[in-house]
Amino acid sequence: MYLHWHRRDLRAADNAGLARASADDPVLPVFVFDSDVLAHAGPPRVSFMLDALERLRAWYRERDSDLVVTHGDPREVLPDLATEYGADRVTWGKDYSGLARERDAAVRRALDGADVAREAVQNAVCHEPGEITTNDGDPYSVFTYFGRKWQDREKQVPYDPPAAGALAEVDDDTPLPTLEELGFDEPEADIPPAGTEPARELLDAFLDDGIYRYDDRRDYPAEECTSRLSAHLKYGTIGIREVYEGTAEARSAVEPGSERDESVAEFQSQLAWREFYTQVLFANPNVVTENYKAYERPIQWNDDPEALQAWKDGETGYPIVDAGMRQLREEAFMHNRVRMIVASFLTKDLLIDWREGYDWFREKLVDHDTGNDNGGWQWAASTGTDAQPYFRIFNPMTQGERYDPDAEYIKRYVPELRDAGAEIIHEWHEASLTQRRSAAPDYPDPIVDHSERREEAIEMFEVARGDS
Repeated sequence: MYLHWHRRDLRAADNAGLARASADDPVLPVFVFDSDVLAHAGPPRVSFMLDALERLRAWYRERDSDLVVTHGDPREVLPDLATEYGADRVTWGKDYSGLARERDAAVRRALDGADVAREAVQNAVCHEPGEITTNDGDPYSVFTYFGRKWQDREKQVPYDPPAAGALAEVDDDTPLPTLEELGFDEPEADIPPAGTEPARELLDAFLDDGIYRYDDRRDYPAEECTSRLSAHLKYGTIGIREVYEGTAEARSAVEPGSERDESVAEFQSQLAWREFYTQVLFANPNVVTENYKAYERPIQWNDDPEALQAWKDGETGYPIVDAGMRQLREEAFMHNRVRMIVASFLTKDLLIDWREGYDWFREKLVDHDTGNDNGGWQWAASTGTDAQPYFRIFNPMTQGERYDPDAEYIKRYVPELRDAGAEIIHEWHEASLTQRRSAAPDYPDPIVDHSERREEAIEMFEVARGDS
């Protein structure tokens, strides 16, 4: 018998580890609540994960098997389960963060000590770290070249789910723990449904329409022309091979070189960005807490708890920033263009360390992914790979006017501005106090002057660079 250890692969279809385990012997699926991993989690993600586990367990039970759920240290739990059920091999999907790699190395040693074979397989990405490198064999630090090779590489086809006869006959009546039992409060946001069926519904809807408008309209948050698959890819409720195959089919249905073809290619490029940041994290696990890009001197970030709290609360007086931060609280999600805007605002207008923003996103996002989020934050802070040059600083008002011209997105999340015209919303930083009070008396004034802070940010980075 095999054990398959589910982690970030909470699905049965397109699951390389599960397919490998079920090919030769009956497979027993297991999930371990690991306290060391939960210590880095937030309520939205744990809530989503519990929903995904409930649906995955139901899938197994419909086929006269079950998902064995336990809580503890995988180094102890997995050898014990192998002994209890007479399993001689354990499979799992690879993970690439420093924490995951340390855990997996410890589990391998424990299984070796128990004389249980083990096999880790590629399951979360199309091309794992080390597969796409420079000509010298080094990991890429610039996306452009990585992305070209990623697009050119052949992709694996999705794996079929295991047949019912390949699953171990087992009955585990242990209930899933509640959020409270795991030490988490109920999330303040509305969490979307997890599981493969909801993920496929999102994918099918996106492939029907949004993917063909993605290149032109993805940056406009009011239009919601994105896939919303990020949380599902994070927890593997749908496989990356299945998603890519869907995009390839969408691309084959249109004329090569057409706008629709280029739009699908742009979405595929975003999948490549996800894997680029995965290989950055794999090669540099310290980027979770340290700048990727070295400066001659330390960056002198501001210590400003009041400004940080205003940013978290969506009370900065910059409408597009506040809309994004309130969307985060309400939905545990934020549109990607707006993520860039709020990250730039925190680091370049408030001059606050990117790590504060990264930690808040880790707490509040349902789709938090270590590599992707860290890469995005360090890009915005001008400390990462392919980073935004320190002297190119988003103007939050210009960004709002360009990507939300009618203030539709802003008004959706900032009710104080719903009766105000788009013109005054996009000129809020320049409007007089009388104009602001007349248009939206309950909405705050800007907490900083963007023009002044832009100059301060440039000076801060020039000092760090040793230019002054």
